[in-house]
Amino acid sequence: MKSIEVVYTPALLPLYDVKGKIVVVIDILRATSTMCVAFQTGVKRILPSGSPEECKIFKDFDFIISAERNAMKVEGFDMGNSPFEYQNPLLIGKSIAFTTTNGTKAIKLSQKMEAGEIVIGSFLNIEILCNWLLEQDKSIILLCSGWKDKYNIEDALFAGAVVSAIKQGFEIDCDAAISAENLYENNQNKLLEMVRKSSHARRFTLLNSQTDDVEFCLQKNICPVLPRMNGEYITL
Repeated sequence: MKSIEVVYTPALLPLYDVKGKIVVVIDILRATSTMCVAFQTGVKRILPSGSPEECKIFKDFDFIISAERNAMKVEGFDMGNSPFEYQNPLLIGKSIAFTTTNGTKAIKLSQKMEAGEIVIGSFLNIEILCNWLLEQDKSIILLCSGWKDKYNIEDALFAGAVVSAIKQGFEIDCDAAISAENLYENNQNKLLEMVRKSSHARRFTLLNSQTDDVEFCLQKNICPVLPRMNGEYITL
C-alpha cells in the first residue's frame, strides 16, 4: 500500500528510502511559496542552484538571478526571495536561477537521492497539490526544508495539512506524519497566530521587512499551479 511520510528537515532525509517516491518540497517561508507566485505570474522555468556562486554564472545565459541567504537578498543579485518581488509582470516568460538558504537545498538533496518526482508545495497551491497527489500511485514524502537543518513550525503545519487532506487510501506508519497532522488540526483556525511565534517570522520582524511575507504565505489556494521538477528545471 502506498504510504505518506513526513521528514522534518533535510538532515533527516538520508534516513529514509526516497528512491522512486514523490517528494513534496516544503519551504513555506518562503522559497516554495515564492516559486508558486512566480509561476502564477508567468515565469517560464526556475533553475534551483546550490550556491550563490553557481547561480551567478547563469546571468551570462540570460537568466534572472535570485539569491537569498539568512532571509536577506544577496548583494549583487537581481532578486531575493520575497513572494512580492515575483508578482512583477515583467517576469512573464523569463527563466530564473534561484538559490535560497533552505528550499533549494532540499530540492537538490531530493534529486541526489533519486526521488521519482519532485513537486513544490505551499499553502498558496495546497488544493491543486493535494488533488494531484491523490491521483498518483506512489508513496509520498513530505520534506520540510526547515531552517538550516533544524525543525520549523510553518513547514510542519503545512505537512500536517496535506496529511489531513489526503490520508484516506494511504498507510501512515510514521510518527512524524501523525504529529504533523495533529499539530495542524489543533491549530488550523489560528495558523497566522501560530506561525507569528516561529523563529523565522521573528527573523523577518528583526529585519524590518517592508512587506508581511508571513501573512501572505499562509493564504490558501491563491496560486493554483503545480510546479514540478523536469530534468534540472522546475516548470509547470
